[in-house]
Amino acid sequence: MRNRRAALAAIAGAASLALTLTACGQSGEGGSEEGGGDAKGATIGIAMPTKSSERWIADGNNVKRNLESKGYKTKLVYGEDDPDQQVSQIENLITQGVKALIVAAIDNKSLNNVLQQAKEADIPVIAYDRLILGTENVDYYASFDNEKVGELQGTYILDKLGLKDGSEKGPFNIELFAGSNDDNNTKYFFQGAMNVLKPYMDKGQLVVRSKQTALNQVTTLRWDGGTAQKRMDDILTSAYKRERVDAVLSPYDGISIGILSALKSDDYGSKSKPLPVVTGQDAEVASVKSIVAGQQTQTVYKDTRKLAEVSANMVDAVLNDKKPEVNDTKTYDNGAKVVPSYLLDPVSVDKSNYKEILVDSGYYAEADLK
Repeated sequence: MRNRRAALAAIAGAASLALTLTACGQSGEGGSEEGGGDAKGATIGIAMPTKSSERWIADGNNVKRNLESKGYKTKLVYGEDDPDQQVSQIENLITQGVKALIVAAIDNKSLNNVLQQAKEADIPVIAYDRLILGTENVDYYASFDNEKVGELQGTYILDKLGLKDGSEKGPFNIELFAGSNDDNNTKYFFQGAMNVLKPYMDKGQLVVRSKQTALNQVTTLRWDGGTAQKRMDDILTSAYKRERVDAVLSPYDGISIGILSALKSDDYGSKSKPLPVVTGQDAEVASVKSIVAGQQTQTVYKDTRKLAEVSANMVDAVLNDKKPEVNDTKTYDNGAKVVPSYLLDPVSVDKSNYKEILVDSGYYAEADLK
């Protein structure tokens, strides 16, 4: 097998010539034979952020299962939201001789040195759902259309408040939450939502009474629900003595649960004080149950089974000197390079369609949601 880094460089050069032909949402060429060539039996390192989120446990298991179905061995580690621990784990994987790395970064800027070690060991790197910044040593990126996630959340809020199609309704009170400031996806989720919501904020139909509207004012470190709950408590105390909240933009289910806890503590959910529209992301079991119970209003479903499959296919292609399938070669600039990417489509889920989307597809059993 020829040097993989040389092959990757050639692939990147070819991709740059095709920029005008390949854009987000278009299908790129590529693919691979399963576990072919002398890559069969190689060990792949999988570094996931934390076991505190059911989503990441499922991701890790799905990636592992997909790779093993192709004849690879795997080493799966979780960094428990500690960037230094993740760096140490990846160093150990490199020392143990893995042939490729799939990494969902905890801190998108902390991996530059360890990925240089990967390059020197001729180990290709796939960024999994979170783009790694500031390094050329990321070969491919597998994720969802992250800006569309925010657009789905923002559009859902407008629909529920009756603000679409030129409606002059309002004003409605809304509060904004974003994800962790060390996760590159945060800015895409927030930008997508603001693309939809800001025109209504500018017209005064949506009012942020806390006046916290800039991204750096609304981030939630490590996507932590407890941190979100405290911030929502503070907002309710300072800005909603007489007014009520009509909607809360939440980027993630764990944050949504924290927001709802704060709202319930302030008597929201009673007959005289209905809960606001609260969005979310990842369709975690607790939040789907909350949606069924009429508390959280919406979540954005991302089929991580498909994401795991895409990532495993990328590894399989690279290790067999083939070109992985990508459908975006323009969007994801990590500051050192534009990383060739494959983006999957997210889906909005609420009480009206959760059975069709989540149960009928086999993502959850109906018993899981009781």
